[in-house]
Amino acid sequence: MKNLLLILLLIISTGLIACDSNKDEKATVEAEGSLLIIGGGSRPDVMLDRIIEETGLDDGENYAIVLTMSGFNPDTSGYYGERQFREKGVENIRSYDFERRDSFSESAADSLKNAALIYITGGSQSRFMEAVDAVPEIAGAIENAYRTGAMIAGTSAGAAIMSKIMITGDQANYPEYTSTFYHLEKDNMVTAEGLGLIEGVIVDQHFVERARNNRLLTAVMEYPDHKGIGISESTAILVKGNSAEVVGNSQVLVYQNRSGEAGVQNGKLGARNIQLDIYLPGETFSIQ
Repeated sequence: MKNLLLILLLIISTGLIACDSNKDEKATVEAEGSLLIIGGGSRPDVMLDRIIEETGLDDGENYAIVLTMSGFNPDTSGYYGERQFREKGVENIRSYDFERRDSFSESAADSLKNAALIYITGGSQSRFMEAVDAVPEIAGAIENAYRTGAMIAGTSAGAAIMSKIMITGDQANYPEYTSTFYHLEKDNMVTAEGLGLIEGVIVDQHFVERARNNRLLTAVMEYPDHKGIGISESTAILVKGNSAEVVGNSQVLVYQNRSGEAGVQNGKLGARNIQLDIYLPGETFSIQ
């Protein structure tokens, strides 16, 4: 009887070890790709060179895809999205604008899944997600590429869509658009669901240049379990696993609501112990 119990315990423990091993393996698979989340503006040489280095686009075999569904004009967005890399000697690159210009075929899905770089242009994050909602396979192909080793890069609107909770830029209480928020109010910030490639954070862009502190402060009070990451223009974070490195010319501001809650009085938001860290190019921080 004792021997039987020992055998059962051995089987169970072996199974648990196998499960842990599978979890570790899954975590490794999920971390194979990288994200380059750009705060808008120009892409300096140091950023473009880093993209090319990380993705191996200079070897003549790997290729890049530019997605222009955020853009106001797909042809213009595609032209400039490609040109910045072509000027660096990258020839294996083409753009897609699914729904408006290109149909999402099986060959297009394969192109996305096997790309070394998927670059998402600026414009309107809501427009991009409308295209994805119309053809859910687009999101699946992007996620598959990311999980299996591709870099997913996005600038401005292309940065906002990276997180699961996506800032749309609209305000519920003030319908007329402004580039920043002038109030810290509950239920004012409008969000939607993004691609969710990075979780536990909310991304904001053009951050220093457009004084978007109030917007991100609202975000971390409304979603106290999330970090708020504000990225300046010509600046990006390179995310690998749980680590983010600042790449480019300027700063990245990270807000955390350490209290885990927010108060409300007459619709106005308040909180204690909100932490702000400001990171410079070359510095790293944890996104968890």
